[in-house]
Amino acid sequence: MRHRSSKAATVAVVLALSGGAIAPAAATQGTRGAEQPTSVDGVWRVEGYGTVLSIADGRLQEYQTTDISCLKGDSAKQTAPGEYRAADGTVLTVLPTGSLHVAGSAGDRELRRLAELPETCRRDRPMPKDPVTAFDVFWQSFEENYPFFAAKGIDWHAVRDTYRPKVHADTSRDELFALFSKMVKPLYDAHVAVIDGERRFYQIRPGTTVPSKELDTKVKNHIVRRDLKGKKPQEFANDRISYADLPGRQGYLRISGFAAYNTKDRSYAAQLAELDNALDTVLTPERTASLKGLIIDLRINGGGSDALGLHIAERLTGSPYLAYRKRTQYTRPQPITVRPAKGTPRYTGPVAVLTGGTTVSAGETFTQALMDRPGRTIRIGEPTQGVFSDVLDRKLPNGMAFRLPNEEFLTRSGRTFDGAGIPPHLRTPVFTKEEFTKNRDSAFDKAVAVLRD
Repeated sequence: MRHRSSKAATVAVVLALSGGAIAPAAATQGTRGAEQPTSVDGVWRVEGYGTVLSIADGRLQEYQTTDISCLKGDSAKQTAPGEYRAADGTVLTVLPTGSLHVAGSAGDRELRRLAELPETCRRDRPMPKDPVTAFDVFWQSFEENYPFFAAKGIDWHAVRDTYRPKVHADTSRDELFALFSKMVKPLYDAHVAVIDGERRFYQIRPGTTVPSKELDTKVKNHIVRRDLKGKKPQEFANDRISYADLPGRQGYLRISGFAAYNTKDRSYAAQLAELDNALDTVLTPERTASLKGLIIDLRINGGGSDALGLHIAERLTGSPYLAYRKRTQYTRPQPITVRPAKGTPRYTGPVAVLTGGTTVSAGETFTQALMDRPGRTIRIGEPTQGVFSDVLDRKLPNGMAFRLPNEEFLTRSGRTFDGAGIPPHLRTPVFTKEEFTKNRDSAFDKAVAVLRD
């Protein structure tokens, strides 16, 4: 049931770093007027997500649907009224008024009650497993859910016309995997993947690098040796968050992902607890009062949970503001607001955010959540990867699988940064071969200088 936590899976795992209105449901009519429904049991369509949920007897069952298909997806067990936990630890909260919240995701999803499962889900026979059916479901899933074909200049119907004639009843699994990979390669979308067992195909934006664990270690060592003068920073959250005080009353906060903070308990609550421990230790009353500038380094960030990034943003503002708005092709934009954290110290001074092509997914939504932050916030480095959406995990009748994004993250003016990424205010090299060879860190040096001014 990993509609959002899949973001972490697609980037932080696949890329190998880690281990708005709500539509009301129909009310029950009583003798004294309309009453709000109290039960979530029944069948629901998750608007804009190609998903239907069937809830009964303490169990939630997902169905992955298109106009031509229905495949049973993940399931979840009830742990509290309206709350369901999937096998991967994801917690889903369903309200009878018609909303779904996936722990770790920003905002809620609209639900619409259905009288029964769609006809495609009620067929007596399972879907055929032949290559042609697999092709049709693959193509249709992107046709109904992928929002960026026009922006990327891709004629998806022409793609179908080119490749469908190549698929026959005797097309091998290897041939089908290669064909699907060719179909999606021109998207250069790190949130798109073709999966068959242990093999997978995905593409990142040209000119960028995969944020691997090896690169993360190399960069961290470079920063400690060069920028921190050999002084090791404080480490938190499974070493994914680092902090060090810098000369001139500046601070350096490095975040390499928004997932895998706690590897023994994969739930969002466990990751949030680790994050709070880090923030409580770093953003003390004394430090927040004395800091003249804070560098937030996201240059190697494989993504994870958007909600964790929003949680950090709440510690960096004294007044509420719009982080971004989310929508699918079938839903209205839902505003996501950053509200000042209560009961904890907050830092509201100047911030320099370091980004690069290896700033991916939730690293990018966090960057976007700081764009309209009250106070001085400046971005330094290179454009981010350009993938923001939650990820839909999809199955095919033949046992293959794939992933695709279905959401747009909008600025106040309605702009999206998918594809090109969020640009910096000040462009500098980010961990190039020359930077390492000549012992440079141009983005870090620029941030120190800018915050000193």
